[in-house]
Amino acid sequence: MGDNSQGGALSRDNVYYIIVHCTATRDLTSYTTEQLEADHKARGFYTTGYHFYIRRNGTITQHRPLNERGAHCKGWNRCSIGVCYEGGLDGAGQPADTRTEEQKRAMKWVIRWLLKNYYNASVLGHRDMPGVNKACPCFDAELEYSELRAE
Repeated sequence: MGDNSQGGALSRDNVYYIIVHCTATRDLTSYTTEQLEADHKARGFYTTGYHFYIRRNGTITQHRPLNERGAHCKGWNRCSIGVCYEGGLDGAGQPADTRTEEQKRAMKWVIRWLLKNYYNASVLGHRDMPGVNKACPCFDAELEYSELRAE
């Protein structure tokens, strides 16, 4: 597969999307930043493909510099920032909004900050991107964060 982060830097002027993802892990299963990175490296990426990762307890970690292309949404990495939360599947392994209150607060903070710094960006879920056939992030990110643009 390979890491598609090469070629062209991201800037305030060329980021058009903040794409929200989930890890597609069950709601009570821990998925550490180390596991996330190892899984992305196993797919051929040099590191985690997301710019930000949000754990169940609300901890936010940054994995790619904001001026570097991510590797999180094929065909859209050249113009987007990727934000991922731990979870997205219920106990039976079905797509579900499993975000904790801590994750919701942390995600809102990160997305609010990104929108203030990337004035051309819109917030969409991975599932909302053309050519993507997934439930990820298992909630309507565009609707959830629409009020942040007005702030």
